[in-house]
Amino acid sequence: MSNVLFIIIYKDIFQKIKIKNPDVKLFGLLRKSAHAYRPNVSSSISCLLFPLEAMAEVRASVICGVLAAFLSSSVFGFVEDLDETFKDTRENDIWLVDFYAPWCGYCKKLEPVWYDVGAELKSSGSPVRVGKMDATAYSGMASEFGVRGYPTIKLLKGDLAYSYKGPRTKDDIVEFANRVAGPAVRALPSKQMFEHMLKRHDVLFVYIGAESPLKEKYNDAASELIVYTYFFSASEEAVPESVSLPELPAVVVFKDGSHFTYDEYEDGSLSSWVNKERFQGYLHIDGFTLYELGETGKLVAVAIIDEKDPTEQSGRLKTLMQRVAKEYREQFNRDFQFGHMDGNDYINGLIMGEVTVPSVIILNTSNEQYFMPSELIESTDQLVQFISSVLNGSAQAYGGDGFIQRFKRVAYDARSTIMSVFRSSPLLGCFLFGLPLGVISLMCYGICTAESDDGLDEKREGLTDEEEEEDDEEEEQQRQAAELEGPGEEEDVGEKDPEEKKTD
Repeated sequence: MSNVLFIIIYKDIFQKIKIKNPDVKLFGLLRKSAHAYRPNVSSSISCLLFPLEAMAEVRASVICGVLAAFLSSSVFGFVEDLDETFKDTRENDIWLVDFYAPWCGYCKKLEPVWYDVGAELKSSGSPVRVGKMDATAYSGMASEFGVRGYPTIKLLKGDLAYSYKGPRTKDDIVEFANRVAGPAVRALPSKQMFEHMLKRHDVLFVYIGAESPLKEKYNDAASELIVYTYFFSASEEAVPESVSLPELPAVVVFKDGSHFTYDEYEDGSLSSWVNKERFQGYLHIDGFTLYELGETGKLVAVAIIDEKDPTEQSGRLKTLMQRVAKEYREQFNRDFQFGHMDGNDYINGLIMGEVTVPSVIILNTSNEQYFMPSELIESTDQLVQFISSVLNGSAQAYGGDGFIQRFKRVAYDARSTIMSVFRSSPLLGCFLFGLPLGVISLMCYGICTAESDDGLDEKREGLTDEEEEEDDEEEEQQRQAAELEGPGEEEDVGEKDPEEKKTD
């Protein structure tokens, strides 16, 4: 009897979760077994009686189905669907919200990740509640939160709304939520905790010292830039012995195996300094990282290499870039970010050209300019000289964001889109682009052929009644004159001059 009940639960679960392709083989086997065991039982009855031998063959599938249904319902429960009442009820909680559009492909791709984020935050005991809102159905509320595209991820904390701009992966989103949901500045009470954080974070900002005006500026910078990185504070006693500082209080960044102190007179605004120092000195750069680096205001020096098929020249160029980033930090750090990029596909699309591999390129993401050396870089001195020429303005700049470059960008993007469509599906490309061109051609042909017929009508419509009568009289006189001249010409043609006859 328990076996029969188990199957009833299994089937009911699959019906509730609306599985499109249930295990037909499984149910077919159960029906056959039930019919063999008791032939009078109808195949349409949901309650199936079958021998225990059949149960052994399907037990694993039954258990997996039950577990899948249970886990699915649990995961979906961690993400709440939000409506117009959300604005009035959200203030007492911290919310991580995905503003999406039902037709958006990127939103659909994010959906399973978003459910994983909800489950992860719930299981870890985070105070952050996870929700999603259809921004097309509640466009007014989405506009109030500054939603301009889809999907948009925001963490809402009191009156503040923090936008997430990182990679759309579970770990990155969860880390963002935990970081922003907590205090803007976290305390490091002991040396052990200080050293633990140094090992855990590649880039670590710490205010060291007692209360001061500098700490107030640090707190303001932390509240503004908490979306990017963590901020900590520590007393002088909590600083490890390996860290020596000339004076306190101080704001220090720990990265690249060393530490660097903020100097108000040389570095200017504390927020600007933090924004520029929040990356390691040398990075593996991709399209998203390049976008983030553009917000620092630095030029980006990139070694274009092929990591899938490394060569000696690629390895040497990467080593040169790493050496310059470390050894020439004092000279170039304020203006340049260093790194390498695997392959040239992204750069080719960015500059609308072809970059050889390996090579060096310096990008100005603020105005879409780029710089390339006139010769192959083979030594540290050559690389330093090239970077210095970009810094002092003597290097040749290419690209830009002028009108001509914008027009080229539109044409390049259109060409790239058309080529990608034809490469992926030639028939679809012919239909999408050939049909409109054919219709336009027919319209142009019809307009051109209609002009000659409409010309006389338009001319007559422009005349007055008197001019039209005069025009008709002139046409009549020309017609009568032609009739009178016609027979005479025929007679002249018919009768030849006597001299002409003699000649004949």
